[in-house]
Amino acid sequence: MKKILVPVDFSTPSENALKVAAELAKRNDAELHVLHVIELAESLFGAEQFNVNDEQIVFFMKLAKERFENFLKKDYLKGIDLIDHVEPGSTSIAISEVVEKNNIDMIVMGSSGSSGLEEIVIGSNTEKVVRYSEVPVLVVKNEIKDISIKTVVFASDFELENIEPYRKAKKFAESFDAKMQMLYVNLPGNQFSSTLEIQEQMRVFLNKVEMPLNKKNIEIFNDYSIEQGVINGAEYLKADLIIIPTHGRKGLSHFFNGSISEDVVNHSDRPVLTLKI
Repeated sequence: MKKILVPVDFSTPSENALKVAAELAKRNDAELHVLHVIELAESLFGAEQFNVNDEQIVFFMKLAKERFENFLKKDYLKGIDLIDHVEPGSTSIAISEVVEKNNIDMIVMGSSGSSGLEEIVIGSNTEKVVRYSEVPVLVVKNEIKDISIKTVVFASDFELENIEPYRKAKKFAESFDAKMQMLYVNLPGNQFSSTLEIQEQMRVFLNKVEMPLNKKNIEIFNDYSIEQGVINGAEYLKADLIIIPTHGRKGLSHFFNGSISEDVVNHSDRPVLTLKI
């Protein structure tokens, strides 16, 4: 984790994310890339009916750059190798381009969540990044005054395809000297499995990662949906962070209807780290 990207829009959630990203950069002696995107509609670029030309875009860029520079004059950013980016266009596209051009290892994003019609129709830039990002995405909602992660929940179905995300999660937990709890969400109906079946699946998985099955470190949590099981299970375990392996649009690998990762990010008050399988 040598290059960390945090997009900011001057909102409280994005500053909460910036504080966490700054702490991660200090812990890992990493470059901190901070991105601000001027969200101009794609139709404005070169569209004669709007009379928007390159000079006007440059004017907006200069204003944003000045505000951005003032925003970054924070005490908690002192001593960090900081690289700032100001880009016009779509936020999710700009994030993807900065990640690719700069070989970013992790994205840290703020989110206020969404619900109801907003969640269904509009969505958020954070959701889009979580859905498509090939690098880990850490989503932060609330201010974390004391960034001392002590308990991490790794939520998975423990299929073997989750081994690499597990290893990344383990490294992240170890960077905070945190305990990692393994969480399996058991559903009613045709997705129900017995405790013995789940334990056997977890045993096979843990053997592959050379970790013995320890009932103190595993939790089988019964709930009505994967999303609620992950959130409620993390609450039960008093976790400071939720980590989820994801297939992007399909969410957890054993639940293909909708994106579980996006739902958890939307509705969890805890920070959520998503890792692409």
